Amino acid sequence: MRNIILMGPPGAGKGTQAVNISDTYKIPHISTGDMFREAIGNKTPLGLQAKAIIESGGLVPDSLTIALVEERLSHEDCANGYLLDGFPRTIAQAEALKQFGPKIGRAVELVINIAVPDEVLIERIAGRRVCPKCGASYNIVAMKPRVEGICDRCGAELIQRKDDNPESFKVRLENYYAQTQPLLDYYEKEGLLHSFDGTVGYQNLQEGIFALLGAER
Repeated sequence: MRNIILMGPPGAGKGTQAVNISDTYKIPHISTGDMFREAIGNKTPLGLQAKAIIESGGLVPDSLTIALVEERLSHEDCANGYLLDGFPRTIAQAEALKQFGPKIGRAVELVINIAVPDEVLIERIAGRRVCPKCGASYNIVAMKPRVEGICDRCGAELIQRKDDNPESFKVRLENYYAQTQPLLDYYEKEGLLHSFDGTVGYQNLQEGIFALLGAER
């Protein structure tokens, strides 16, 4: 199974596992932000629409986000699978993906959810560092880069996100759960949801996910 949605609260280790899955199984990691930036940078018709809305301070509507995802999943690099991160965010988006996915040969096969208690997430977030270039995530306590402050994958200088503080993070968590719980229920009813304990350690979590995905890599 290679057509995958990856879910989990901020700080759960989702970014790190996304990189591992993408690298190991040779499938593109498609995040909503990257997708928008690519479409805008390539000046596609949908990208230009999104750019105009974003620059005017508006919110990109579901219809445009859905169209962008369908366009992106239609690319040849998704023929052998994909890893969606940040989409769907609403039931309407999930229903749309259920409709157009099979039509373009990209039906969702698996939803991976990484679950971590709030108190652990809040503790982790203060030590999180991210790569602004490739998106890899680290933790200065639990998962340090080989060279302090430098990304192992691409050599870029790591940064701390401005909203990685307890006050902002609690708001982000509340918003995440408000959006996500209906989706978890939705995909559980669809028989696609597989949840993992994100507190078992980076290596154990990776091994559990790889065991689910199968040994062929």
